[in-house]
Amino acid sequence: EGTTLVVELSGEADIDQVNLIQPNGELFGKRDVAAGAQQVSFEIGTAYAPGEYRVLALKGEETVVETTTELRPEIQIQDVGLYRNNPDKPWDEVYGESETDRIKNGEAFVTVENTGSGPEAITELIFSGDVPNPIENPRGSGMHETDRVVVSPGETADLFSNSFPFGSESEDGMGCSPDGNSGQFTVIVETQVSGNRVTSTYNVQYSGSDEMTDCEVTITEA
Repeated sequence: EGTTLVVELSGEADIDQVNLIQPNGELFGKRDVAAGAQQVSFEIGTAYAPGEYRVLALKGEETVVETTTELRPEIQIQDVGLYRNNPDKPWDEVYGESETDRIKNGEAFVTVENTGSGPEAITELIFSGDVPNPIENPRGSGMHETDRVVVSPGETADLFSNSFPFGSESEDGMGCSPDGNSGQFTVIVETQVSGNRVTSTYNVQYSGSDEMTDCEVTITEA
């Protein structure tokens, strides 16, 4: 449940302790079981080692029951979009109502899903390739006003950028033109628990204007 591993106990369980063993065989933690307790929990957080965990139910020094559970996050990028194409996202809530559409039009959201069995923390969001302002090493996390976003198993989360990827065109970026400029860009998400760089590449076209503020941006899966 979220970042907590909950162990449910049957009413007939005659035990007084539950131990959680890490994949390397070391003790992660132990919980005393009060008479009549129906569950105990371990706060896993996002600094754990992914892998197979053993849950031991003890009576005194003797292990009565042992079971295993896999804690392994798996992040997938599901979607990416801009304010001009997705105005129903909570842009004002994220960036503030006082911010102009120029700010919101320059930023983007990326939807990620954790399809694995353990919680994960996203620590960096990067846009590279044919965006107006590609930054391989954004200041901070590349996400708006946060250095990490925790995604529980089965949960979906929107990451909002803070590196202005679709803002004014930089020296290395691709701009807009009336006839259309076409290219590809890659979204990169850094993860804490698994230590992976999750990537997804998209086709993009910028058309209808010389200015990004008035540009029509069409993003499709590559």
